Amino acid sequence: MASQPSFRAVPHVRRPRLSDTITDQIENLIAGGKLKPGDRLPPERDLAQQLDVSRPSLREALLILESRGLLQARRGGGFSVTDVTAPTITDPLVHLLQRHPETVDDILELRHGLECVAAEFAALRATEADGKRLREIVSAMKRRRGEVDPLEDTDRDVDFHMAVAEASHNVALVHVMRGIFNLMRINMLRSREALCHQAENVALLDEQHAQIAKAIAARDPKAARAAANIHLSFVQASLREAVRSPGRKGADGMEGAAAPAASPARSRKRVNGDNAD
Repeated sequence: MASQPSFRAVPHVRRPRLSDTITDQIENLIAGGKLKPGDRLPPERDLAQQLDVSRPSLREALLILESRGLLQARRGGGFSVTDVTAPTITDPLVHLLQRHPETVDDILELRHGLECVAAEFAALRATEADGKRLREIVSAMKRRRGEVDPLEDTDRDVDFHMAVAEASHNVALVHVMRGIFNLMRINMLRSREALCHQAENVALLDEQHAQIAKAIAARDPKAARAAANIHLSFVQASLREAVRSPGRKGADGMEGAAAPAASPARSRKRVNGDNAD
C-alpha cells in the first residue's frame, strides 16, 4: 500500500490594509531620499487622486507616519517630511559647543571627512539631474553682482555641498550632513565675512567648487575626493580662524568675525600641497 503524502497547513496570509500600503510607499520614498526633510506633501485631495485611494485611507496613513515621527503637520493644513536624524545628532553637539567652544575642531574634522566621502560617492552615482543642479549652483556663485553678500554666499555654499551629498544617493549621509550644516551655519557665515574682505578669496572658493563639480561630472571619484579635500582644508583653516580670532562683533553680538591672521588666499599653496590626497 502506497504511503500517504503528508500535507502541511496552508498559512493564512493577512491581506494588508490599504492604509498600510500607502504608509509603506511614502516611507520608502523618505528612506530612498525621494522625499527630503522639509518637503511638503501634495494637498490631501491631490495626493489621494495620485495614489487612487480614498481620502479616509490616506488620512489614516498620514497619521500613522506622523506618529512614527516621519511627517509633521503644518500650520494651515497639510504635512511635510520631518528631518528624522538631524535633531538627534545636533542637539548634543549644540550643548557641547555652548559649554566647550573648542569642540568646533572636532565637528570641522567630521565635516571634512564626510564631504570627501560624499564627493567620491557622487562621482560614482550622480545622475544627469544631479550634475545639472551642481552646475547651476556654481554658475549662480560666479554670477554675483556688486559687493559680495556673505549671507547669500553662505546659503549658496550650503546649497552646493548639500547637492553633492544628495548626489551621493546615501540617505544617511544626507541627513547627517544637513544636521552639521544647521549647526555650523553661523560659523560658516563668520568665515565668509572674514574671507570676503579679499576678492581673491571669493574667486578661489568659486574655483574650488567648480573643480569638485567638474570631477563629479567626469565620474572621477579620486579627483572628486582630492578636490573636496583641498577645498575643505582651506575652509577648515578659515573657519578655525574665524571662530578663534577675537575681533569685531557680528550681527548676533558674538565675536569671531575678524579676518584670519594668515590669509587663506596667501596660504593656498601650503593647503594644496600638504593636504591633497
